[in-house]
Amino acid sequence: MKIAVDAMGGDNAPKAVVEGALRAAKELKDTTIVLYGDQEQIKSFLLETPKNIEIIHTSEKIHGDDDPVRAVRRKKDSSMVRAARDTKEGAIDALVSAGNTGALLAAGTLIVGRIRGIDRPALMTTFPSLYSDDTFLFMDLGANADCKPINLEQFAVLGSYYSKTMHQKNNPTVGLLNNGTEDNKGNDLAKKSFDLLKGNESINFIGNVEAKELLKAPANVIITDGFTGNAVLKTLEGTAKGVIDVIKSTIKQGSLKTKLGGLMIKDDLSSIKDVMDYSKLGGAILFGVKAPVIKTHGSANSEAIYHTIKQAKDILNTDVIADLTKYFEKIK
Repeated sequence: MKIAVDAMGGDNAPKAVVEGALRAAKELKDTTIVLYGDQEQIKSFLLETPKNIEIIHTSEKIHGDDDPVRAVRRKKDSSMVRAARDTKEGAIDALVSAGNTGALLAAGTLIVGRIRGIDRPALMTTFPSLYSDDTFLFMDLGANADCKPINLEQFAVLGSYYSKTMHQKNNPTVGLLNNGTEDNKGNDLAKKSFDLLKGNESINFIGNVEAKELLKAPANVIITDGFTGNAVLKTLEGTAKGVIDVIKSTIKQGSLKTKLGGLMIKDDLSSIKDVMDYSKLGGAILFGVKAPVIKTHGSANSEAIYHTIKQAKDILNTDVIADLTKYFEKIK
């Protein structure tokens, strides 16, 4: 199988991307990693060239401040667009990028294409629980700012399939993010979505969940609209960073006793940071398109790139895309 990597996407590209891809290539010897981007820049960071790394030279790059749809339509020789086109044509099995999120969503939807029967693909990621070793899926993270109830119902089906296949949950639970747990809570979208989810026998819907319970993993799959999901995601990222920064600042500015205590708990603080670092669980999947399209953080380092490529390989080792295609074609 072949996994395309947008070598020019992200704040630390191409260095971090190439280094992460090289690490993945050494471990995944039965998988070819195809790097799309400026050949000379890629080679300058590719200190060795395993047999399962290929380079596809491209002359253009989509920048972070480019208009997403316009960039995808006009920059036809960009690393992201070339990789998406090859994915559509079947030369590539999965696509990984740390580049412009909007452009990747456009490339995935317009070029790779939606699974028939799915109205809108959604961005989904895996979050760790802070209270156990469990994880949960959270979607939509921002692919669809405005959603209809049917979209949230489809997100629930998508997430359930992924949870069964990738997380080995026999009957994954689904929760609807809301401002209360009562059945009649929420705005019009939440109430109508609740009724659809409750009536869908293909999912194990447990009802509403509140944001304050999110990191306790109250369900295997938690769904919401893209606007809310993106706001929650950025709140969690900011809070996690803020807590670590406050602890560090308190130790540095404290008394000698505080500083000595800080040295004693240094390793434990590092483990807390690792628990809150969900990038090690992979990137956000644009779920609902015909091939795995995965977005990792724009500031991703080589380790995050490595884990995202491994995530793409794990998805390809299953039949989750094929199963979803059959399911939605049947109900369509």
